[in-house]
Amino acid sequence: MVSSAHEAMHQIFREDPGLFARALPRAGIPFPEPTAIRPLDTDLTEIRPLARRVDTLFRVDTADDGGFLLAVEAQGKPDPDKPNSWTYYLAHLYAKYQLPPILLVVCRDKATASWAAEPVRVGLPVHTSMAVFPLVLGPGNVPAITDPDEAAEDLALAVFAALAHAKDPGLPAILDALATAVTSTGGETAKRWAEFTEVGLDDTPARALWRHLMATYTPRFPGSGTLIEEALIEGEAKGRAEGEAKGRAEGEAKGRAADILRILDRRGIEVSEAVRERITSCSDLEVLGTWFDRSLTAISAEELFEES
Repeated sequence: MVSSAHEAMHQIFREDPGLFARALPRAGIPFPEPTAIRPLDTDLTEIRPLARRVDTLFRVDTADDGGFLLAVEAQGKPDPDKPNSWTYYLAHLYAKYQLPPILLVVCRDKATASWAAEPVRVGLPVHTSMAVFPLVLGPGNVPAITDPDEAAEDLALAVFAALAHAKDPGLPAILDALATAVTSTGGETAKRWAEFTEVGLDDTPARALWRHLMATYTPRFPGSGTLIEEALIEGEAKGRAEGEAKGRAEGEAKGRAADILRILDRRGIEVSEAVRERITSCSDLEVLGTWFDRSLTAISAEELFEES
């Protein structure tokens, strides 16, 4: 299982190697349909003690265009050293395997995606000796999936789209569609994609929103012991014991209140004792749901209680 948002952005292609062939056309990038895909060793280190590793690497065979190598790199922000590494990767791969290498960079924000798409040219102003043209997938060209039925048709693609749009204002609608698709699909595969989504959203308010959505849909979701269910224990720990004794509704309310306070704390929003008491003493799940939504964007804790 992945352990960070960076790993999630490229390891999703290891989970479903054919994903790139479905994602690229949706981004307007035509590509030959693969007939076979095999993972390769990502270690590109030579005898010299200089470690270089591409994030994810595949050999892809096609019916008409022969084989090629696909190197997948996840990029969270512009890095002036990366173009040099990418140039090395492709040159080394071409020399080692004698197959054309393709670089695919996956990003979570438009600024990084725009930076990554810039060609890398090696040589003099009067003559380019080598050029690298990365393919880029990010929020600018990967369509958001907000239809639960569409998400259910291809969970891997829906998860990747959600991670690619992790910093977009429209993410709540994307995650809601994905949560509906995951819970309606059910089974071990759906549970694995639910866990993958949680890790990929990193330690952000978006992850808290995903946990909230999965908590809402949990009664319809089969199985137990997933990362999501374990994470929910943290938010509901204070109210679980009393909630089991006094009823499920009260336990859910205390868990929801804990989630709100945790989001405010993670966002650095100061919470007075009066605000904390008002949140933790509320037992109305509808009101708590409204406060939860506002906690993701509120500038102050008092904004939670403003009349709409």
